[in-house]
Amino acid sequence: MIVGIAGAPGAGKSTVAAAIVQAARERGVAAALVPMDGFHLADASLQRLGLSDRKGAPETFDGHGYLALLRRVRVDRTTVWAPGFERDLEQPIAGAIAVDPDVRLVVTEGNYLLIDADPWREARSLLDQAWFVEVDDAVRRDRLVARHVEFGKARQDAIDWVQRVDEPNARLVAVSRSRADLLVTG
Repeated sequence: MIVGIAGAPGAGKSTVAAAIVQAARERGVAAALVPMDGFHLADASLQRLGLSDRKGAPETFDGHGYLALLRRVRVDRTTVWAPGFERDLEQPIAGAIAVDPDVRLVVTEGNYLLIDADPWREARSLLDQAWFVEVDDAVRRDRLVARHVEFGKARQDAIDWVQRVDEPNARLVAVSRSRADLLVTG
């Protein structure tokens, strides 16, 4: 079973996804967490494409690679290696997450799982369940600013980034909430 957790940047998707995986494991269910963040394009690629100032927008991810991974997880009977994301480096890490053949629950989370744009629109069809996490916008923005500061941005630069990059992404994601099976609020 593949459960997708979608929502705007800073909504709490990672926290919800990690809690689901932990709860499953505590009940003896083999589970894996595969975040979409592992499919961020590397900074070198973003620079080459002129997208460094939009990191986190849909076009700054390898969406086709993400979809290919979901398809593999569904059919492969060998270990599937998924990329992770290292926040300290702000870079994807290839082969960081093992989805072993005994895994019965894969939880994936990311902003764009439910948006109706190529290549992302196919993601919904690869999920058995799709949940949308929603939180008060002021709380979400405060979380984002704090996260950006924690990982190296000056406070004003973090505020500017949230307004220039994260908020347009949040508006894009918000219209996709109707494609979810469940709304999680917090």
